[in-house]
Amino acid sequence: MQTIPLTRELVLIGGGHAHALVLRSWGMRPLPGARVTVINPGPTAPYTGMLPGFVAGHYGRDDLDIDLVRLARFAGARLILGAASVIDPEARTVTVGERVLPFDVASVDIGITSEMPEIPGFADHAIPAKPLGRLAGAWARFLASDGPADIAVIGGGVAGVELAMAMVHAARAAGRAPTCHVIEAERALNGLGVPARDRLLTALKGHGITLIEGAEVAQITPKAVELADGREIPSTFTTGAAGARPYPWLAQTGLEHEGGFLSVGPTLETSARGIFAAGDCAHLRHAPRPKAGVFAVREAPILFHNLKARLSGGALRQYRPQKSYLKLISLGGKAALAEKAGFAVQGEALWRWKDQIDRAFMRKFQDLEPMTVAVPRRAAMGAAKADPLCGGCGAKVGKGALDVVLAGLPAIGRADIERLPGDDAAVLRMGKARQVVTTDHLRAVTDDPYTMARIAAVHALGDVWAMGAAPQAALATVILPRMAEPMQRVTLAEVMAAAQEVFSAEGAEIAGGHSSMGSELTIGFTVTGLLEREAITLAGAKPGDAIVLTKAIGTGTVLAAEMRLRARGADVVAALDHMMQSQGPAARLLSAAHAMTDVTGFGLAGHLWGICQASGVSAEITIDDVPLLSGAEALAAEGIASTLAPANRVVAKNITFDESAKTALLFDPQTAGGLLAAVSPDAAEGIVAQLREAGYDAAVIGRFGEGPPHITVV
Repeated sequence: MQTIPLTRELVLIGGGHAHALVLRSWGMRPLPGARVTVINPGPTAPYTGMLPGFVAGHYGRDDLDIDLVRLARFAGARLILGAASVIDPEARTVTVGERVLPFDVASVDIGITSEMPEIPGFADHAIPAKPLGRLAGAWARFLASDGPADIAVIGGGVAGVELAMAMVHAARAAGRAPTCHVIEAERALNGLGVPARDRLLTALKGHGITLIEGAEVAQITPKAVELADGREIPSTFTTGAAGARPYPWLAQTGLEHEGGFLSVGPTLETSARGIFAAGDCAHLRHAPRPKAGVFAVREAPILFHNLKARLSGGALRQYRPQKSYLKLISLGGKAALAEKAGFAVQGEALWRWKDQIDRAFMRKFQDLEPMTVAVPRRAAMGAAKADPLCGGCGAKVGKGALDVVLAGLPAIGRADIERLPGDDAAVLRMGKARQVVTTDHLRAVTDDPYTMARIAAVHALGDVWAMGAAPQAALATVILPRMAEPMQRVTLAEVMAAAQEVFSAEGAEIAGGHSSMGSELTIGFTVTGLLEREAITLAGAKPGDAIVLTKAIGTGTVLAAEMRLRARGADVVAALDHMMQSQGPAARLLSAAHAMTDVTGFGLAGHLWGICQASGVSAEITIDDVPLLSGAEALAAEGIASTLAPANRVVAKNITFDESAKTALLFDPQTAGGLLAAVSPDAAEGIVAQLREAGYDAAVIGRFGEGPPHITVV
C-alpha cells in the first residue's frame, strides 16, 4: 500500500542491459515518491551475449529474452510498449506514438541498429543484426523453411563473423547444406590482435565460409547480394552486421552527440541536466570505448545511483571504464575463443565458461520473487493467511455473498424501473424512451493509467452491449494514488483521453465524473445506453440454441500470475490487448441473440449458469472449443488462480465436469471479457465467421438443451 505521495517522474527509455539492471536494483532498493516508467517497443529485451548461441541452436528464444513485464512488476514500474521518437529537453517530455510523457529525470538505453538504408534493397530483402529481436525471429523462420540455404553476412567484424559461424552450424544441424559469404568493405576483424584474428580466419575456413574483403555492396535482391564490381553472391538470407549505428532520432533531440550517439560525461549525464544515457547508444566523451555489452553492465550501478541522486538531490558518482576487456567469441559449435590484451586461446572449455557467465547474467532477471508484506506477529484468525487481492474482477465480492445480500433487498416499487432476471444493469422507462444504466469499477491491473482506463471503459460498457443498447453517456470515477498536483493533472488527462477514445468510438460521450485520491489507482464508469427495442436479457435462451463466446477466457489467471512474477511478459501483454478490445462490433453482430450477457467477475461458468437459470434450460459445452488466452492453461495447471476463483465455484454443484486445468478456467473471473450469447443454431456458424473476420477469437462452445437448469462439460 502506497503511503508516501508520488512527487517525481523517472522515465527509462529502452530496455537495454543497463536499464534492466537498474530496474532489478530499483526493485530491491526503490526510492519512495518516485514513479518509474519504462518505454520499450516490445515486452522483452534480447540479451546480446546469447544471440550467437541462439542462432546456432544452443539456446531457445526464452533463454535469450529479458522479460521486461516481469522485471517492471518487480521494480514497481509501469511499462509502456512503443518506440520513443522525440525527447524535448526543455519541456521535459518524451513522445511515444501519440502519447507525450513528462519526466523529471530520464535515461536513454535503446542500443544501436544495423539498418543500412543506403543500400538499395536492404529494407526489403535483408535483416539487420540489431535490434536483435527481429533477427532472432527471422532466423528461426528461415531455418524452418525449405529451399536453398544461401547466407550472406554484410560486415566482417567480430559480430558478423560470429553470426556467420553460428548460422552455418545451425543450418547443417537442420539437415540443410549452407553456403555462406561474409562481405567486408575494408579489412575483416580489424579490431582484434593478430593471434585472435588468425584463429578466427582459420575457424571461418573450417566452416566453409567464404570471406570477401574490400568489397562494396551495390544492391540486395531476394536471392542475391550484388557487389559494386559486378559479382553476384547468392543469398536467400542476408543480414547486416557492419558496425554500430545510432537511431537517427537521437541526433534531433538537441542534446550533444557524437555522430548521433548521445555524448555523456563521467556521471553518464548528457548535456542536459537530469537526462542520462548508457549502453551502446551513448558516447563516453571522457573515455571513448568500442560498443560492447560489458560497458553497459559496468555502467548500471553508477547509473542507478545517479538517477536516484538526481531525483532526491544527492551527489553523483563517476564511471571509469576499464581500458581492456575480455572478449569471448562463439565459434559456431560449443567452442569459443577468448581474447584480451592481444592474447588469444580457444576451446570447448571456454564455451562452457561463456555459457556459465551468460546464464548467470540472465538468472538475475529470472530468479525474481515478489516483494512480501511483513506478517504481523499477532493478528485475528485467518488474517495473516489471506492472499493479496488480484486486480480487476479478482477484487470483487464473490457471487455467493452478493446473491444473499441482493435477495434481501425489497422489491422495486417504481413503475418506471424494469427488474430483469439476473441482469446487472437497470432499464429505466421515460415515456417511450428506454435507457440502460450500469456501473462498474476496477482496481488497476496495470500501472499504466492510459491502458487501465481503456480496459475499465470496455469493461463498464459490457452490460450495455449485452442488452442490445447503444452506448449514450458515461460518468467517470477515478481514485488516484497519492501524488503531487502536476502528476495528478497528467494522470487524469491520460485516463480521460484513453476513456474518451473508447466511448467516442461507440458514439457515447463522457458527461462528467468524480475524482479523489487513495492508496491505489481505481477507475470506474457509470454508463447509460439507449434501447430502441426490447432488451436482450438472460431469459431468452431456447433449447437447441448455439452458445457463442466472443473472447478467450483466462484473464484472472494470467493477471494473478503476473502479480506473482510467474507469467510470461508476452502473455500478459496479449491479455491486456484482449481486455482493451471493444465489444461494440461484436454486440452489433449478435443483435439477434435470444439471450446474452458479458463474461466478467463470475467467470464463464457463473454467467452461463445465470442464463440457464433465467431461461429454464440446460447447457452442454465442449471444453476443447472454449478459446483460452495464451499461457492461461499452463498457469492453471501450476495451480495459479485469481483470489475470486474459489468463490466462483459456488455454482460447481450445478455442473458436471472433470477437474483439469481447462475446466478450472471456467471459474476464472474475467476483466473486460467477451459476450456470451444464445444464438439460433442456423445462424451461429455464420455469425462466428463474421466475428472472427472482425478480429474476435469467437467460437461456438456448446448448445442449450431442455431443462432442468444444469451444465454439462464434455
